[in-house]
Amino acid sequence: MLWSIALPGFGQLLNKKYIKGILFIALEFVINTQSHFNEAIRLSFLGRTDEAARIVDIGWLMFYPCLYFFAMWDAFKDAGGGQTPYSFLPFVVSAYFVTVGLMYSSHVTIGGVFFGPIWLPILSVIPGLSIGWLLQFLLLKWK
Repeated sequence: MLWSIALPGFGQLLNKKYIKGILFIALEFVINTQSHFNEAIRLSFLGRTDEAARIVDIGWLMFYPCLYFFAMWDAFKDAGGGQTPYSFLPFVVSAYFVTVGLMYSSHVTIGGVFFGPIWLPILSVIPGLSIGWLLQFLLLKWK
């Protein structure tokens, strides 16, 4: 199950949606290659976030959050999730927050720490999920 989180499209393969799964995986490979995402991840894990920010192609990497969260939502829905109204909101709001985190990642330091194009978007998932679940809760309560 960890692979379904780490590789967009793998959840679709587990749900026997092979064409969709292969398409999402192919798109991920194209985006990873063109954006130098894997090298930026490697550098970020080594603490060289400034170097990661220099080598990553933000224009290509901006495609990744929407692909990633859509693929997760789609696999979740195909597996029987998403029955609750507005259950898409945590995915959508997270994709938005991660995209915004990516846009600001080369300019923002928090407490003097430069998180770069990998860690700041990852940290942006936390408020994205929280606000998405809060919106879902409020919309269900006021429905």
